[in-house]
Amino acid sequence: MKNVICIEGVVGAGKTTLGELLAKELDIEFFQEPYIDNPFLDKFYSNKERYSLLSQMYFLNKRIDIIEEAATYDGCIMDRSIYGDFLFAKMHLKNGYMTEEEFSLYKSFWEKLISARKNPKLIIYLEIDVDNAIKKIVERGRDFELGVERGYWNSLNEEYCDFFNNYTDTVVLKINIDNMDIRDNPEDRKLFFDTVKSKLKELNL
Repeated sequence: MKNVICIEGVVGAGKTTLGELLAKELDIEFFQEPYIDNPFLDKFYSNKERYSLLSQMYFLNKRIDIIEEAATYDGCIMDRSIYGDFLFAKMHLKNGYMTEEEFSLYKSFWEKLISARKNPKLIIYLEIDVDNAIKKIVERGRDFELGVERGYWNSLNEEYCDFFNNYTDTVVLKINIDNMDIRDNPEDRKLFFDTVKSKLKELNL
């Protein structure tokens, strides 16, 4: 993948907002996660066991399209990586939303996609406390997210923390955003941009 940067973090971390701001700052293309078009997502939050596999397969299929389009650009930013997709599926298995057979099917497609694609050049992982993430979820007010129990978000946050504390296949830049307001505070935004640009310079990107 040509100089692809992925913005990662749990739901509510601000990936879309910060990805859009960073793409504008770097003057490169931004690819948003296709959650709006997923016809299974709102159904999943009301019936996780029934729609977990369908929702995750939809995201995986769309991720293939995004990765293929991203490969046509010299540089771009992607809202979530294919690794984040897998963390959702893994958590759904752990919590009983997917059966072993369903997860095995999902994993087989995911592994084929991984084997056929190069890793992104950089993953920016937005670290955030689960309570702060929930606060942002409430503020943006997506109906299908508002009734989700705290345990779901906490479980997801644990999966992310564990994965990115051990992941070494791609350079990961961790930025804790608990005490930052990158969207509305110019000083925080500059610090975010400068941190990313310094890492990009280090990587000769």
